[in-house]
Amino acid sequence: MRFSLCLKSIQRFGELVERANHAERTGWDGVWLTDHFTAAEDPSIPRFEAWITLSGLAAQVPRVRIGTLVSSNTFRHPAVLAKMAATLDHISGGRVVLGLGSGWNEYEHRRYGIPFYNVTERLRRLDEACEVIKKLFTEQESDFDGQFYQLDRATLAPKPLQDPLPLMIGGGGEKMTLKITAKYADEWNVYGSVEDMKHKMSVLDRHCETVGRDPKEIQRSAAVMLYLSDDEVLNREIRSREQGRPALVGNISEVRAMVEQYAEIGVDELIIPDNNFGSNSYAFDIMDAFIQGVAGC
Repeated sequence: MRFSLCLKSIQRFGELVERANHAERTGWDGVWLTDHFTAAEDPSIPRFEAWITLSGLAAQVPRVRIGTLVSSNTFRHPAVLAKMAATLDHISGGRVVLGLGSGWNEYEHRRYGIPFYNVTERLRRLDEACEVIKKLFTEQESDFDGQFYQLDRATLAPKPLQDPLPLMIGGGGEKMTLKITAKYADEWNVYGSVEDMKHKMSVLDRHCETVGRDPKEIQRSAAVMLYLSDDEVLNREIRSREQGRPALVGNISEVRAMVEQYAEIGVDELIIPDNNFGSNSYAFDIMDAFIQGVAGC
């Protein structure tokens, strides 16, 4: 199983690089960024543009996988996004994962004047976007005449270093999102408990059967919060507060047992957001305790 960080809490680029480099030195497998223009909880919080920031990280953090968790398809034309990802794959030496979803933050769209379509249209656009991206990654010259996107003898050169550059679909909608995942994705991510993941993975497998695809071709990752402490009173309080949300809460042994449950059901990667990690000095202690005591790196 891979273990990765989603860097969400840092507002200075230098600190972001320090945290990513610490993750790399200590054995983490990936560094992810959310793709938002403002923070959902407080629009006044500074937020870097994700893809430009990933380019900076790629130049300074040489080993771990990097990607978006996940980009909103509504923000960029899929052909432009494919070009961006392919370029970054060369900058990074072949380490990019293109994370993509339908988009969900209506407030963010309105604030920036970006059209926010109804959920059905957003998902239909995501379906077409995935096909556009896959065609550009694999074909020398691409034509596409969809309802929302068109290509006319479009080329993407140079191609990504990776063959294929992984396309990750984010989201757990069982009727449409998981069907799109079954059709196009190399990887899939959702916030989920062990029980949630087990159920949604079975739905994904059924969609794969419907579209004629081997489910083993799609790697599965879960995003889950981490609260690592020996203070049982604090852990009980956090469990009560986080009830209904996927979270690893407890001491080293308890969290290790929870991680093993994810591995047993076939989860390939755990992605841990750093929302609650605080400053780098404290964050490094949490990161080290997890990767050494839980992951065994």
